[in-house]
Amino acid sequence: MTTIDAGVAPGAFSEAVFRKCGYTGLKVDIAAQRLIKANAVAAVVFLMLGGLMGVAVALTRWPAVHLLPAEWFYLVLTGHGANVLLFWIIFFEIAILYFASAILLNSRLAAPKFAWLGFVLMIVGALMANYAVLRGDSTVMFTSYPPMMASSWFYLSLILFAVGALIGVAVFFGTLVIARAERTYEGSIPLVTFGALTAAIIAVFTLASGAIILIPTWLWSLGLISNIDPLMYKVVWWGMGHSSQQINVSAHVSVWYLIAALVVGAKPLSEKVSRTAFLMYILFLQLASAHHLLAEPGMSAEWKIINTSYMMYLAVMGSMIHGLTVPGAIEAAQRRNGFRKGWFEWLQKAPWANPAFSGMFLSLVMFGFIGGISGVVLGTEQLNVLMHNTIYVPGHFHGTVVAGTTLAFMAVTYLVLPLIFQREVIWPKLATWQPYLFGIGAGGISLFMMGAGTLGVARRHWDITLTDAVHAFEYAPGAFLMMGLNGIFALIAGLGGALYILITVGTVLFGKKLDTAGAQPMHFPLHAQGPHAASHYGSEGTVKLPGTIVLVTIFFVSFVLYYFVNWKYLSDLWLFR
Repeated sequence: MTTIDAGVAPGAFSEAVFRKCGYTGLKVDIAAQRLIKANAVAAVVFLMLGGLMGVAVALTRWPAVHLLPAEWFYLVLTGHGANVLLFWIIFFEIAILYFASAILLNSRLAAPKFAWLGFVLMIVGALMANYAVLRGDSTVMFTSYPPMMASSWFYLSLILFAVGALIGVAVFFGTLVIARAERTYEGSIPLVTFGALTAAIIAVFTLASGAIILIPTWLWSLGLISNIDPLMYKVVWWGMGHSSQQINVSAHVSVWYLIAALVVGAKPLSEKVSRTAFLMYILFLQLASAHHLLAEPGMSAEWKIINTSYMMYLAVMGSMIHGLTVPGAIEAAQRRNGFRKGWFEWLQKAPWANPAFSGMFLSLVMFGFIGGISGVVLGTEQLNVLMHNTIYVPGHFHGTVVAGTTLAFMAVTYLVLPLIFQREVIWPKLATWQPYLFGIGAGGISLFMMGAGTLGVARRHWDITLTDAVHAFEYAPGAFLMMGLNGIFALIAGLGGALYILITVGTVLFGKKLDTAGAQPMHFPLHAQGPHAASHYGSEGTVKLPGTIVLVTIFFVSFVLYYFVNWKYLSDLWLFR
């Protein structure tokens, strides 16, 4: 049976109750466990709501279906962005912060009552935002650019949600301090916790940017401020809007390392290299938000070039490092597990039936090939000017946030259910197929949106069957094909998302309660057992990773080909039509 121990940790100010996890051997603070459950459940609820809205948006953009009238389309699009880009992801990220601090460090959670206050504020903010959108007076879409004005409820809801999230981040920092002071771990914090720390640091910058712009905008909606300058709003807002996606990147990369460690026993090839890559996110990713502003005439050329030609590429280098070290660590672990034949036996014999592993690996591949490459393309000013107001842009961030972050979070849920909820996953065969359905659907959505964007399909457009009044041309037949395929793959992703929600909710409510006595321990090489254990692979001269080298080479070749072919194609299509 799982053991429950009550006691006061050395130097603790309040009593903490722990249980011992039969799979990992870690002490689990019951207060942290309850907060992880609450945030994870809230995340899934808002994913369900946002996912339904997303399917409705895709079916409206599909010319043959054209589901919603214009008024409802823009209302639903606003709700879709808020629910999936903010509420689903940030609730789940708070759960990750608590897991990466209290659970992985064997520590009590700092200030659980304060953490519950943050959770309540986040719930209130998310519900208020949906109320404001659904009543019809806050249809400003995700970016809410002035001079469009939402109701004061809408801006206040985002402020409350942000304050609640900031409280969660503060509790995370406090837990790290407690764990260090009470010596609940040895050496440096584990790499997964370091990645979560990266996400939390970026979150502080993100929330500060949000406060700087949302508080005046709220006062504007109340009539207390007469004007909000649109360019100033965009510059500061994207300090929040783009950085919030970098919280996602740091969090889902941490999840990649966590799943690789738990499922196949993968250790980082080099702790120092991986930590440096995370550090590059902190230093450069926020500044790379300039690629959303390259079409703005009020920004200087020097500022644009520094941010997109230097800061963005340094941030991308961090992701490329993770894109090498994660599969490299998996290959090294698999070869140690006995799969040594040829270049790819380690990959062929990977646990593809385990939805945690398959979801993680699909997330890694699609984030790199779809979201990553397209992001660098959008960071090139000449191409950005051509594509900025096309549906290519939402295609790009569906590749990063949906195929990358959301799929990674879905994957780690299959480990959270037995480890934290202590429930056996129901419908294991359906769970095996779920990441593939959602991943294929999300990847298709992204690719076909980007394809339609290269053909000029406008971003945020309700009806592409209308002749473009500005440029006086009709979209090419291929654009209609792309939007139809986007709708089909949205249905596939919707089916995968529905399966995830059914499996998750069903497991929490009806899954068999696990008795972990005598349970088979998971691979868990996250804590160093000696002075060099954490960087063990990196210190060995005999580690050979031919499969990973081939995969990375394919990625780089694809990167170069896509970049230059896209440039040539768009030049011919747009400049010489």
